Parts: sequence; structure tokens; C-alpha cells
Amino acid sequence: MNHNEISVLNIDLFQSGAKHSDFYFNSIKNHLLKSHRHIEKPHRHGFYACMIFTKGNGIHEIDFQKYDVSPGSLFFMSPGQVHSWQLSEDIDGFIFFHSQEFFDLHFVNEKLRQYPFFSSVQYPRKLQLETNNIVEFSNLFIKIGNENSSSALLSENLILSLISQLYIETVRLFSQEKIIGTQNANTSHIQHYQHFEELLELNFIKEKSAFQYARWMNLTTKHLNRITQTVVQKTVSEIIADRTILEAKRMLIYLDEGLVDIAFRLGYEEYSYFARVFRKKTGQTPSAFVKDHKH
Repeated sequence: MNHNEISVLNIDLFQSGAKHSDFYFNSIKNHLLKSHRHIEKPHRHGFYACMIFTKGNGIHEIDFQKYDVSPGSLFFMSPGQVHSWQLSEDIDGFIFFHSQEFFDLHFVNEKLRQYPFFSSVQYPRKLQLETNNIVEFSNLFIKIGNENSSSALLSENLILSLISQLYIETVRLFSQEKIIGTQNANTSHIQHYQHFEELLELNFIKEKSAFQYARWMNLTTKHLNRITQTVVQKTVSEIIADRTILEAKRMLIYLDEGLVDIAFRLGYEEYSYFARVFRKKTGQTPSAFVKDHKH
């Protein structure tokens, strides 16, 4: 691992004579056997990933959130997220990766960012399927895999159609679980919130002012706060701090740099202020966090 950056894995690391350069499919058992040298340490992905576990158990950690793995565990990961896992010997299921271009270039009115499990860092990355849904979703994965190895006409089109169906079905199941506050948010609020998160992802290191984000969106700070409170029950400032501290956690654990240097890279001129924000959000000082998690 480069001492200055968290390792980023791209799809071509996993490809070997693959039919589609921006798409990868495998069983989880074969994926682990084939790619263990890439995934034995925590790392980022440069692509979107989706996986379903059908056998075994374990722990899957995504951006310092630990999720239990069991049959029916369905996971979604966006580019840039850091993950690692500890899985039992009998683990199995299905996994696929794809680039943003692979999906977005084939759809006019449908984009990946409309799916909340890809567009919002506030959203859970796991859906635990009920028994009656495990077969349905497993069959979708199997159809995708069969089409990926097929030489039939328009196979890529059918793969994309099946992936879209899987994502839509997942959004519907998530909505039944009343994840986050979208039950009370109208379409306009959700669109504004997604725009805010897009701006935040591009600017959180250099800009931490709620006023500036509202200004970029041609909104008042009060209105933007009303939107974020409705959608995720947090203020704009809280969301900005959450995103910054998430990146701080990634850097503290996976970069071989001093605490002061990391604070500076995150846009804090004074380490003492960064440490206060970090402790307020996590209940620990940066050094205590490193001590607890570095292993």
C-alpha cells in the first residue's frame, strides 16, 4: 500500500479476458480464491459493487460501520468507500462490479445517483433480505452471471436491464424499512439534498461553511437546513462535519502520516480545532481512535 494514499482497486485488476471491460461478475467463493491478493487488506474501490451472500457468515466493515453477514445479506458500495471483511470458510454468494460509465451511458432518464445507497453517505450499505426475497434476488444475480458468459445478441443490454431491476427492487424494499427520513421528504427536497451531497463531495476539504453551500444552490441557509433536517434529520453543519470526520478516519488508519499533517490535508489550519471536532463526533481523540483501530 502506498504510504500516502489509501489503496484504490480498479476493475481491470480483477479482469482476465473478460467480455465487458467495465463489468465484472463472479461467485463470492471464486472471487475470494482468485482475488485474495487484492482484498486481504482494507482498500477503496474505483467502481460500484453489489454482492449477495447465500451461505456462511462473518463481518463486513464499510467505512468503519460493521455489518453482520448471513444468508440474504445484500451489500452496495460506491467508489471511494473503504472496506474489509472477515468471512467464514463456507462463505458463498454472488458479486458484480461496474463503472459509472457502464451504467449511465446506457440510460437517458436513469442514473446511479438516483439510488440512495449509491448517492448518500448517510444511507445504509446493507439490506437483509427476508427468506422469500433471497431466491428472487439470487436468481437476478444468476441471470446476470449467465448473460455475462453468454455470446447471445445484446447481452450487455440485458445485463444492464437486470441490474436496473435489482436496484429498483432494492430501493422499494429499503423504503418499506423506512430508512432515513425520506418518508416525509418530497421529491424536491430529495433532489436538493442529492445536489448538496454532490457539492459536498467535491468541496468538503476546502469549504466547511453551511452558508456557502446554500449560496451555491441559490438557497438560504435556513431553507437548506430545513431540507437536510427533513431528509436525514441533521443540520447542514452536522453533515459537513460527518463527511470530514469520515475522511479523517480513513486517513488516520490507512495513511502513514502524522496527525497534524492529516488535519492540514483535511483543511484544518489548527490541529487543536480538528481534534475538538473529531472528539465531539466520535467521543475519542484522534490518537485514541488510531490506537483502537490501527490493528
